[in-house]
Amino acid sequence: MADPKLKRKPSRPRPKTARQKALLVCRACLDYKAEEPVILQVAKLTSFTDYFVIVSGRSTVQVQAIAEGVVAAIRGIGSRPLHTEGESEGRWVIVDWGDVIVHIFSQPLREFYDLEKLWGDAKRVRLPRI
Repeated sequence: MADPKLKRKPSRPRPKTARQKALLVCRACLDYKAEEPVILQVAKLTSFTDYFVIVSGRSTVQVQAIAEGVVAAIRGIGSRPLHTEGESEGRWVIVDWGDVIVHIFSQPLREFYDLEKLWGDAKRVRLPRI
């Protein structure tokens, strides 16, 4: 008989909205020590997605680890990305779930491309205290 103390950890709840998924993606990034998280609601500005999650890593290895970790975490709730790009270089990794796209940058590239400024008309989603 199985020991009741060894019950599996409850998995993360499946998000019902794109906003919930964006918050879950952001949380998963932070679990892998991502820095400077920003969520932009871009649905009114573009037709290809609803939210951008933008985070930074301190090194290419960390950027790659964040990308691998967030894909695994979201796959754990039954959602596979439609497309990923940039994993081998680890300077700017994009993971696309359709309604949510995560941009995982090395700090120099994040400063160079400055997506927050480029999408400055987008509404910033307030992040819950973590």
